[in-house]
Amino acid sequence: CLDLPPKIYIKREVELSKEQLQAYSTMKSAALATLKGKMATAPHVLTQMMRLHQITCGHLKNDDGTTTEIKSNRMTELMNLLDEVEGKVIIWANYQMSVGDIIRNLTKTYGKDSYVHYYGLTPQEIRQENIVRFQTDPKCRFIVGTPQTGGYGITLTEAGTVVYFSNGYDLEKRLQSEDRAHRIGQKKSVTYVDFIAPKTVDEKIVKALRSKMDIANTIMDEDWKEWI
Repeated sequence: CLDLPPKIYIKREVELSKEQLQAYSTMKSAALATLKGKMATAPHVLTQMMRLHQITCGHLKNDDGTTTEIKSNRMTELMNLLDEVEGKVIIWANYQMSVGDIIRNLTKTYGKDSYVHYYGLTPQEIRQENIVRFQTDPKCRFIVGTPQTGGYGITLTEAGTVVYFSNGYDLEKRLQSEDRAHRIGQKKSVTYVDFIAPKTVDEKIVKALRSKMDIANTIMDEDWKEWI
C-alpha cells in the first residue's frame, strides 16, 4: 500500500452564457421529447447527455459532422484559476476541440514555451519528449490533454493541481487520469478541480464519478429523466 499524500477535491462553478442557456433549454426539451414513451436505454440517454454536455463546454456537434461554437464562460474561468494557483498544472478536457482552445489561450497568455500537450493530435514521436519537458523544464508549467489519450501509464508527478475542464463518462479513465499526478514520486497533496455548470448534466456526471459510480449503469434506473 503506497503512502501517498492526500487528494483534495474542489468544484469550480461556471455559469452558462445566455447563448448556452438558450441552447441547453432547447436541447433538453428535444431530448425529453425524443425519449418520452420509448424505452430509455443507456445508449439513448447517453447520446442526449453528450449533446447537453457539449453545450455546457461551449460547442455542439451537428448531425452533418460540423461543429457549432457557443459563447461560454468556461475558458475565462480556467484562465482565472491558472492565475490563482502556483506550480505545475495538468489540464484535462473531454473534447479535442476544447484542448485546441485551451492551447491557443495558454499561448496568448503565458507563451508557447509554457505548455506541452498529450492528446489524439499529439504526434507519437514527441509524446515522451513532452512528458519529460513537463517533468523537468521550469518554463513548462502546463500539460493539456484528454484522459482518453493521456490518462494511462504516464508520470506527471510535478503537478500539484489537476483541472478537469470537462469530464467524460468513463469511471476508469477518470481514476487513471487522476493517478498520473498521484503516484510514486509525488510528495505533496494534489488538488483536483472540477469545472461544473450549475443545474446541468455537469453536476450529475461529477457526482457519479466522484462516488465511483458507473454512469452507463446508473442511468438505467427509473430516474433517468433527472440526468437530462
